[in-house]
Amino acid sequence: MTARAQKLDLKIAVELVDFIEKEALPGLDITADAFWAGLAGLVQTFGPQNRALLAARSTMQEQIDAWHIARRGQPHDAAAYEAFLRDIGYLVSEGPDFTIETANVDPEIAQISGPQLVVPIMNARFALNAANARWGSLYDALYGTDALGDLPPSGGYNAARGARVIAWGRKFLDSAVPLSSGSWAVIATLSVAHGQLREQELEKVMSDFYHQRHNVLVCSTIIETGIDVPNANTIIVERADKFGLAQLHQLRGRVGRSHHQAYAYLLTPPR
Repeated sequence: MTARAQKLDLKIAVELVDFIEKEALPGLDITADAFWAGLAGLVQTFGPQNRALLAARSTMQEQIDAWHIARRGQPHDAAAYEAFLRDIGYLVSEGPDFTIETANVDPEIAQISGPQLVVPIMNARFALNAANARWGSLYDALYGTDALGDLPPSGGYNAARGARVIAWGRKFLDSAVPLSSGSWAVIATLSVAHGQLREQELEKVMSDFYHQRHNVLVCSTIIETGIDVPNANTIIVERADKFGLAQLHQLRGRVGRSHHQAYAYLLTPPR
């Protein structure tokens, strides 16, 4: 169980308390007591509202589930479905025009356009997935605005502009999180292989990887069954603790099948 510290009427994880009081607040004109008092006030004011909204969301989800279950196997009636969603308050009519003021809002939110990333700090995979989603948003912004110095041409997707977006992103990675050797530009593509692919799809994926048209292959244990790619020199096995020794031996044998130095990384969760 996570250890917690009492702050007014709140019980806060000690890791968060340490971060706030030892790293976030030093250098600011905000005392720890003032911070926790402000947070407690926010929770007291908005906590009941948040619980009510969550309850309303749960009720709507139950109603939507029941609607679909009652019509299982029937053709979808878009008009009836929209009427139902309006009846339960899921869809509402568009209101009048409005404006949003940014008074008393920190500059990094009020003046800098960009998605705000808020994820649980204890779940690294969730944080990584959220960051990946924002990377897609960055690509959209680069393509659709004048961030590259000009606006995109009219019409459908422009491959030349798409290539400029990718090049910008890789250059950014080289400056922000450089590799120990080489450049992000040489990590061209990755492919995915698993047992649910059709035979022709799986054959094409493996052929592309074999001929180095893809640099990274993300796959299930399907590669355990003897697929030979001599140029593959590194394998990373996620949740290696779920495999037996014989399986790990077979998986490790997928790399190092030529003169190339090979590496096998077996990842397990922290204990």
